[in-house]
Amino acid sequence: MTTQEDTAEGPVILVVGARPNFMKIAPLHAELQRRGVEQLLLHTGQHYDEKMSKVFFDDLGMPEPDIYLGIGSGTHSEQTAKVMVEFEKICFEHKPRLVVVVGDVNSTLACTLVAAKLNIKSAHVEAGLRSGDMRMPEEVNRIVTDSICNLLLTPSPDGDENLLAEGRDEKDIHFVGNIMIDSLFNNLEKAKSSTIHEELGVTDNEYAVLTLHRPSNVDDPKTLEGIIEALEIIGKQLKLVFPIHPRTEKNAKKFDLFDRINSIPGIVLTGPIGYLDFISLTSNARIVLTDSGGLQEETTALKIPCITLRENTERPITVTEGTNQIVGSECNDIIDAFNASMATDYSSSTVPEKWDGNTASRIADIIQ
Repeated sequence: MTTQEDTAEGPVILVVGARPNFMKIAPLHAELQRRGVEQLLLHTGQHYDEKMSKVFFDDLGMPEPDIYLGIGSGTHSEQTAKVMVEFEKICFEHKPRLVVVVGDVNSTLACTLVAAKLNIKSAHVEAGLRSGDMRMPEEVNRIVTDSICNLLLTPSPDGDENLLAEGRDEKDIHFVGNIMIDSLFNNLEKAKSSTIHEELGVTDNEYAVLTLHRPSNVDDPKTLEGIIEALEIIGKQLKLVFPIHPRTEKNAKKFDLFDRINSIPGIVLTGPIGYLDFISLTSNARIVLTDSGGLQEETTALKIPCITLRENTERPITVTEGTNQIVGSECNDIIDAFNASMATDYSSSTVPEKWDGNTASRIADIIQ
């Protein structure tokens, strides 16, 4: 069996599985390259859309992956198992000295399990985040990943506290900051050349951005209908830019709600949007409504108000220090939060410690 000692001189493997992972790996890949560290970029293909993946890689200035596993869609168990089988072959072939995983997708868990069983060191970027909601597959992935990773690289102090409470040794925990904000700050200037506002017919600070994809919101017709009711009210005040997720579109059509979405006042429905276009939209929005994790962080860094359409968050610092409100999916709660946010000046809100664009450098210092 391969051991950690056998692989001490091998490359660092950086794992991505889904588009949100790209923004977390891009700054670290660039920093390790700058330092001359031997590395391999591996894309599991857990979520893969050839056009959008290419757009994101190009926008972030990332090279094509060195290794592509082509796993594809499937149930959580199918994806995790397929990634494990294929990633183990890669580990035997390349003998990495370290496997770096990010976030909380199935690929994150699968590659960490393989590394642990082969006694290869692993590092988890974005360690320690907890929602407390074990119904979320991502929460299971986070907890198991953090229980077996060697290096736990946290984005905020609550991550350290969670890991210590779970019995992890303080020496394994490193508060490095939020690497998503590295990508955001690195690309804000470039995003100014985006023409997405003209293409969609929206004006700075006069529209909201909406993202909606979580099963808890879009798999139940009553829940989705309640959110639509709120959007019909909000749309009378602001245009709503809505890059609709394939899952959301499919379910809305199944529930006979798609025409209603399309008829929301001020709705601007689009397909998937590239990274630079999207940060151009969010950085100039009046407000953001989302059930995403990363957007809660980006809006806090940008001091843009955010309404999170979930019952909980694994990123509480965006509420305690940032611009985020957790409101759930009830129409009245969404409207109350929207009105409160519209009446609040967030320009003097704080940005959390180490959300400064230098997280990749701090991580490289640790893993180099």
